Amino acid sequence: MNMQAKAMKLPGPDHPIAIEPNPLRVRVTWNGKVIADTTRALTLREAAYAPVQYIPRADVKMALLKHSNHSSHCPYKGDASYYNIEQDNQRAENAVWSYEAPYDAMASIKGYVAFYPNRVSSIEELTA
Repeated sequence: MNMQAKAMKLPGPDHPIAIEPNPLRVRVTWNGKVIADTTRALTLREAAYAPVQYIPRADVKMALLKHSNHSSHCPYKGDASYYNIEQDNQRAENAVWSYEAPYDAMASIKGYVAFYPNRVSSIEELTA
């Protein structure tokens, strides 16, 4: 892909993006197993989209994630890498994404991953 064709955009009134620490515990399960559990999640709210929980890699069972060939580009965040969740001969295709080198305005999500709610069993926000 032509890198020059990718124009970076900054969040603003027409496309607001807010990132803030989630005060709750966030737990992600897949096929009956906890694959992420953290009290350090970041909630990203972007325009009219549903809020997304970004979880530090240190709090994710990264051994279950396998890089896929899929990628995407967001003009606000940068290039996203995707992962499949794989265990016990089961796979959730492109269920996880990460901005490994996000644009400066989104630097706080570097080192975090996010999960598609419809590709995991649950994403729960808990009080403890």
